[in-house]
Amino acid sequence: MFERRSFLRSLSSMPVIGALMPAGLAKAATKRDYFKELGVRPFINAAGTYTTLTASLMDPEVVKAIEFASHSFVRLTELHDAVGTRIAELTAAEAAMVSCGAASALTLGTAACMTGSDRKFINQLPDTTGMKTEVIIQKSHRYGYDRAIRNCGAKFVEVETASDFARAVNSQTALALFFNANNNIGQIKDTEFVALGKKHGVPTFNDCAADVPPVENLQKWTKMGFDLVTFSGGKGIRGPQSAGLLVGRKDLIQAARMNASPNGDALGRGMKVNKEELLGMLIAVETYSKKDHKAEMREWEKRCKLISDSIARPGLSTEVRVPEIANAVPHLHIRWDSAKINRSVADVVKALREGDPSIEPNPASKEDLVIGVWMMQPGEAQIVAARIREILKG
Repeated sequence: MFERRSFLRSLSSMPVIGALMPAGLAKAATKRDYFKELGVRPFINAAGTYTTLTASLMDPEVVKAIEFASHSFVRLTELHDAVGTRIAELTAAEAAMVSCGAASALTLGTAACMTGSDRKFINQLPDTTGMKTEVIIQKSHRYGYDRAIRNCGAKFVEVETASDFARAVNSQTALALFFNANNNIGQIKDTEFVALGKKHGVPTFNDCAADVPPVENLQKWTKMGFDLVTFSGGKGIRGPQSAGLLVGRKDLIQAARMNASPNGDALGRGMKVNKEELLGMLIAVETYSKKDHKAEMREWEKRCKLISDSIARPGLSTEVRVPEIANAVPHLHIRWDSAKINRSVADVVKALREGDPSIEPNPASKEDLVIGVWMMQPGEAQIVAARIREILKG
């Protein structure tokens, strides 16, 4: 396959032609390939915003902001304050802060509900003596990331119904946690969950890490009444992967800040967010809020159609599905008759990963080959289509 990088490298090696190249192209031609030097192999992301796959790529404006921040010293607390104020405006929240990812926000938000602004309690964690330690959660909302809550020394009280919720509330209840991706699974839906929290005087915390897009979700749950909401910074918002957002009640955000870096004697001291991530996260939210989201959705649908049309053949079917909650973007599901195409889904996944270029499909199903198109770069949908067609023919 003809590669632009190889072409530029060959030009830069010619004394005369290389000298005549525009400065930008010359620089691109001689740019170090750090991943290649380290023996790390990049891939086309046809999976999605999985942390293990380094999630999303930052918008160019975010990279510019990080570069800008890297050349100056500022007082970190002052920047935290200013960035938090601006993000709160964009998310229609009383207050906001940038955390070290959404998991960090879960820990800091929980700590805030347990300690408030009491310095003694803040310095004492994870020793919970004298604090409220119970977190109400629906049994169907237990998930892999609730470890971030238990890091504070809190313990879960599982419920299933509104009546269970009411009975679970006591003097030791610190908060009630809601996992937004499981909204359709639990018996208590988000609006009722908020209402129960208000009725019983219990702060409610919604983990919405993967729930952007759509852009409206940045304001949806704070307007609904959740006291705390967290979003991942490095998924759909396309900010720094090591950053997240914690938005909500002003007193709780203040307490979360007190439990976080740069405070020395605090549970969150190791959850450091530097000036580059702070500014980068703000610009990511600003940039994301201004995007033409309808045009972006049309582009994703176009990619699905391109791949579907390209691989069409007897015995093969495709379907575009958009999850109702979490990662609500088009995914192309591909299924085939094994009697006509003698390849298993696992075989195709393996071939895609091991091919050149490497392609990582979505792991959501073992029955279908699932292709996520929203993290692909321009031109990559054509490459993915060609590889799938080639593999299935083989």
